[in-house]
Amino acid sequence: MRLLLDSHLLIWAVAEPARLRPREREAIGDPVTDVFVSAATVWELGIKSALGRLELPEPLSVTLGRLAFTPLAITVLHAEEAASLPRLHADPFDRMLVAQARLESLTLVTHDAAVRAYPGVSFLD
Repeated sequence: MRLLLDSHLLIWAVAEPARLRPREREAIGDPVTDVFVSAATVWELGIKSALGRLELPEPLSVTLGRLAFTPLAITVLHAEEAASLPRLHADPFDRMLVAQARLESLTLVTHDAAVRAYPGVSFLD
């Protein structure tokens, strides 16, 4: 399985695993699962940290390495796909995750109902 974590799922996986649904906890913790974290998520959480809305105990690059999560870069094709999506969600970070999940054949893990409304995306249930 190849998962792409939304920002809240990354935070929960790192700091509050009890908030994860059992299926999420199982899938993220499975050693055969490839867990990806988008550069968009790192950017979003970095902005929240800089604004004082989130405290990060270490750089996210360190966290990803420690957890063996795979960083996912943003490409021009990802940007084009995100720009072409219907306006079901206004958040550009979430739209990027949808685009990346679609183009990279990743299962998106999110609790955001607006994100889950996008067609052509696999979601972890």
